[in-house]
Amino acid sequence: MRPRERVIKTIRHEQADRMPVYGWVEANLKGPITEAFGSVEAFEDHYEFDFAHLFGGPPTFRGEDLEGLRADLGRDLDPPAALDLDATDPNDRNAYDDIVGKVRHHKEERDRFVYVQTPGIFEALNGVFGIENHLLYLLMYPGELKEIYRRQAEWNRAFAMNCLDLGVDMIHVSDDWGAQTGLLFSTDTWWELIFPAHQVTASAVKQRGAFLSLHSDGNVNDVVDGIIELGYDVVHPWQESAGMDLHAQKTKHGGRFVVMGGLDVQTTIGFGRLDFLESEIERVLRIFADGGLLFCTTHYVQDHCTIEELTFAYDTVYRLVRER
Repeated sequence: MRPRERVIKTIRHEQADRMPVYGWVEANLKGPITEAFGSVEAFEDHYEFDFAHLFGGPPTFRGEDLEGLRADLGRDLDPPAALDLDATDPNDRNAYDDIVGKVRHHKEERDRFVYVQTPGIFEALNGVFGIENHLLYLLMYPGELKEIYRRQAEWNRAFAMNCLDLGVDMIHVSDDWGAQTGLLFSTDTWWELIFPAHQVTASAVKQRGAFLSLHSDGNVNDVVDGIIELGYDVVHPWQESAGMDLHAQKTKHGGRFVVMGGLDVQTTIGFGRLDFLESEIERVLRIFADGGLLFCTTHYVQDHCTIEELTFAYDTVYRLVRER
């Protein structure tokens, strides 16, 4: 079975020949990986990764515009001020050159399933307001934020449609909502402000017949019903170190969406405990022995992880998914 077919079957809750495998390894470990393997691409080929996370495209707002408005105001941006910001053109095709090249490398040349990171709502606008201010503004300026979120959602939809036109298989919406034990804000706020903004892109992607995935760190148990209602096919990372139990997900929601994750960077990889690392990989693979998991790191592997531990982890994964 080819890599892309393997991933698609898993997302569709069909039986694949083995579990698909990937990992967010480049951001912090590009140097050690390159020294050991020649390049990150060679590492990905060596471990026969089945899917790939793509970055690229235009930013929603130009950095110089944000800094210029802050300078004019002499303070941080608040929602009333941010209403004067002009977004970039999401249809600037020159801004997608990186994505085009990565689709060619991963999908066309290696037949991998490719997904592209696209902005969420809350996380995307933390760059405008700062997260602490943003949380405060949810209470102070709900009306203004609703309009700002609407504009961001429309921009996100255009961005996603352009990525699908370029051959991307799945739109991956990155929007951190969770802290270690629960949401960063109330469930009422999520349903009133976040849910309708996500629905704009989610509905458009599903109408195109494409796959849709969500990234949110932390504990999002309180809004899983909304995630399902939005139509997310994949949820990353389902963070066990934040109280998101993988066995419970498999039992309760396994038929509704698949998890991308399983290798926790907060507790498992990068701490020099190889026996524990191996046992955790084995435990996760047992839970999803009949499908439902795209094996991946829960986030970027951190720079305290040695190349020896990284290769130990992926040697273990490579062996076990084929044995099973």
